[in-house]
Amino acid sequence: MASASWILSLSCPDRPGIVHAVSGLLARHEGNITESQQFGDPDTGLFFMRVEFSSSADRATLEGAILEVLAPFDMTWTLDVAGRRMRTVVMVSKAAHCVNDLLFRERAGTLPIDIAAVVGNHETLRPLAEFYGKPFHHIPVTADTKPQAEAQVLALVESLDVELVVLARYMQILSPELSTALHGRAINIHHSFLPSFKGARPYFQAHDRGVKLIGATAHYVTADLDEGPIIEQDVDRVDHTATPETLTALGADVERRALARAVRWHAEHRVLLDGHRTIVFS
Repeated sequence: MASASWILSLSCPDRPGIVHAVSGLLARHEGNITESQQFGDPDTGLFFMRVEFSSSADRATLEGAILEVLAPFDMTWTLDVAGRRMRTVVMVSKAAHCVNDLLFRERAGTLPIDIAAVVGNHETLRPLAEFYGKPFHHIPVTADTKPQAEAQVLALVESLDVELVVLARYMQILSPELSTALHGRAINIHHSFLPSFKGARPYFQAHDRGVKLIGATAHYVTADLDEGPIIEQDVDRVDHTATPETLTALGADVERRALARAVRWHAEHRVLLDGHRTIVFS
């Protein structure tokens, strides 16, 4: 039987023997480890591990062995085929730079996701989605219709068997209920001026303060606005010659870079939740 490549990622309370148990399990199933990373967090007492390996064993056999061997460690784990493209929905408003970057990277084969649909609360980006051959779902949102709109989003996620939701400058705040339903599988991007420069025209506010760094933060969505576990951050240095328009253009570039890395790492099972923090095996 031909070998397949797999990714096993796990977390559990730290104790002796975890790596030995994992490597022994794989060895007994003709597993050849090609990449292995681990980290023990002294603050939370948790252990994290990500292993790529090849094996001729099928999924059912591997999952059965994992359940049997690793059960005493009280582990949370996932097993996936290496390189499998993760089913994804991208949510947008009017800004095109982040979703365009994700769509291009998916088409170029450099991002291991399968964008099943683009959802917008405006019609603005329908032509872009259709250019890439993606279904576009217009789900408008108002204060009165927000519960119904979010129910539509969740129904779409479930009907398309979606594993990841990306908020690519989606300018709506998700409710606590939807944030909870998408726990650990929804990624947002925002300029890292928050909370320093909240509200409208943040890059103009930043210019007025004479900032020397502009940046962006990609994080998991939680019920606490913009306070979810951080996956990736990026910055560019600027100086006094930068105009608000320059800052806006540079900021868009930083946002798309940080978001693309966060999405790739999540799709490759390189991000493990550690309370309100993340462990990223990049």
